[in-house]
Amino acid sequence: MSATVARPSQVLAAVSLQCASCGRPHDPAPAHVCPSCLGPLEPVYDPDRTLPDRSEIAARPRSLWRYREWLPFTGRPVRCLNAGWTPLIEAPRLADALGVSRCVVKHDAGSFPSLSFKDRVVASALNAAYAFGLPVVGCASTGNLANAVAAAAAREGVEAWIFIPHDLEPAKVAASAIFNPRLVRVRGTYDDVNRLCAQVADRFGWGIVNVNLRAYYGEGSKTAAFEIAEQLGWRLPDAVVAPMAGGSLVTKLSKGFGEFLDAGLVDGVTPRLYGAQAEGCAPIVRLVERGDDTLVPVKPATIAKSLAIGNPADGRSAASVIRSSGGWAAAVSDAEIVEGIRLLAETTGIFGETAAGVTVAVAKSLAQSGHLTADDEVVLCITGNGLKTTDAIVDSLNVPEPIAPRLSEVASLIQQNPS
Repeated sequence: MSATVARPSQVLAAVSLQCASCGRPHDPAPAHVCPSCLGPLEPVYDPDRTLPDRSEIAARPRSLWRYREWLPFTGRPVRCLNAGWTPLIEAPRLADALGVSRCVVKHDAGSFPSLSFKDRVVASALNAAYAFGLPVVGCASTGNLANAVAAAAAREGVEAWIFIPHDLEPAKVAASAIFNPRLVRVRGTYDDVNRLCAQVADRFGWGIVNVNLRAYYGEGSKTAAFEIAEQLGWRLPDAVVAPMAGGSLVTKLSKGFGEFLDAGLVDGVTPRLYGAQAEGCAPIVRLVERGDDTLVPVKPATIAKSLAIGNPADGRSAASVIRSSGGWAAAVSDAEIVEGIRLLAETTGIFGETAAGVTVAVAKSLAQSGHLTADDEVVLCITGNGLKTTDAIVDSLNVPEPIAPRLSEVASLIQQNPS
């Protein structure tokens, strides 16, 4: 029996790139910066490509690849085929607490395989690494991306080097180390780690997913927007609140909603986009508040370590799409972050990490300030699992002393705390 030869349309290939600043075209490559003007490179999609309709998308497997025509490849993906398609969960009690008409949670805290939305971007990045024949992948990470790259690389049998700040939450370190990558703890902040990874990518030619593969990596975030639209019945909500670290998620949500509108797949208009940060690391929020185009880096100091990027690469873009959507940005204190984690858990049964606490607390603040109204249908992007950051909330929990295994002791507790 002769071997089956893949048709050219089935062979995975990365699309070409173009500079978002000067417009110069670039061949497909593991590169993210224009050599002419140092502007960011973006994937270029064939405007004449055949796009699926709603029924064709709905008939496909439930993963982010059901939207493959809007991801930066031609041919069939070969890695991370099960990522994406996380639930959109009704949260009526949280809606009441916020004072909005309807609240739904995009539950990427249950994402496969590493319990954060970073599984989306890693799925795109690892397919880019495959297309370019890169045998080693890696990342600079504040935790969730480290987990996602380590998990995906283990599943696909790819060598991975994971670079993280030295002071990450122990649970996030463990959630990377368990997959047995080459784990490198770097003394310094995320920005120090990121600079080092840029040098690593240049020196060794590895596929650092959020450095030289960034142009392809970031497109994976759009699939959260596609899923929200499809799961709402092919329409768009009034508002979306999302956490901001580097700023890419908000930017790509805007792009995703716009692409589905352009394709005629959804009803409505682009939602108002709201960005959420911690007060101890809020450079994008401050940029939105000032209304200018000068991003001022900060030194992070917050329990929300997954958002602790003091010099966000996509900060200006995030601020721009927030303003153009009619949305806003806000920052909350560490105490409010803990309250946000608890409010989400107590009203939805969802345990989110510190970034989730930021998102919920900012949504509450936005509702109190009138940016979110009683008529709004709001989507909250919950991007990571609370089991990764238990150290942030343990001191706020009421953990009782043990009792003897006697019914009288239970009766005593009931008397002390009558319902």
